[in-house]
Amino acid sequence: MSDLLKNIDARTKLAGTNKLEILMFSLGKDMRTGREETFGINVFKVREVMRIPAITRAPEMPSSVEGMVSLRGALVPVIDLAKYIGISADSAPDIMIVTEYNGHTQGFLVKSVDNILRLDWAAMRVPPAMLAAEMGGLVTAITELKDSRLVMMLDVEKVLAETGHFGSDELIFKSVKHLGKENRTVFFADDSSVARNQIAKTLDAMGVTHISAINGRQAWIELAKMADIAESTGKPLKEILQVILTDVEMPEMDGYMLTRKIKADKRFSGIPVLMHSSLSSSSNQQLGKAVGVDEYVPKFEPQKLSQTLARLLG
Repeated sequence: MSDLLKNIDARTKLAGTNKLEILMFSLGKDMRTGREETFGINVFKVREVMRIPAITRAPEMPSSVEGMVSLRGALVPVIDLAKYIGISADSAPDIMIVTEYNGHTQGFLVKSVDNILRLDWAAMRVPPAMLAAEMGGLVTAITELKDSRLVMMLDVEKVLAETGHFGSDELIFKSVKHLGKENRTVFFADDSSVARNQIAKTLDAMGVTHISAINGRQAWIELAKMADIAESTGKPLKEILQVILTDVEMPEMDGYMLTRKIKADKRFSGIPVLMHSSLSSSSNQQLGKAVGVDEYVPKFEPQKLSQTLARLLG
């Protein structure tokens, strides 16, 4: 399995091409439906794939959190994805996928892993409303394989937030200060409902007006409309919109491609692009800068986000 995760440096070249690579996996056959669904996770977030090591059970954890494992001297929480989603699997999981989000490492228990699939973000569609409702909003994107299987991208940020990885809202928004300025607007794009909610709460605490989109393609359509309106009224767009905030991973158009389009359009001159992602390693930050990102802030850190926004909006 380690062979699948080699050559990460080569994969960084995907930035700005609207392409991604996902590791496909299964949670087993659901005894209630008789189906075995295929899920996916961005390879950039996968650190290791292994047989499940010894798990130390811990009290007072959510039912889907199996406990902790020791990996190279560090204690890592382990989440059973089938239990979290509510799948009555026909057998216990066999594999642990070790992932990193915002510098937080955790293990996800799955039944099996498939191969790595390279595709264009344009092939990842926003899930139909019926599927989104059935999965409780856990699926952020979906694509169809040549063999007619559907691959569903999970909102892992939602999983981590609801299993206590990012703290409670009351604590994390306490430190956000009011901006104290009027007529400031931020446009943000993110496919995760949890992330959109946290961004909106941060901007509300700052007293900043905001507009949002659920992916890069929708964001570009709305931003282009705003630019057209500004142009027709003879006003610089930066008088209407002061900052654009974007996630990296989004169906249809990712944050790298969105940034490239913004930076190539002179109408957006003087409007900084702030990348806000759980892909927070230094290499990913360099990728953002390569496509023209002005600032980079990790997700689920409202204080850092508000401080950066305050500087850009000031």
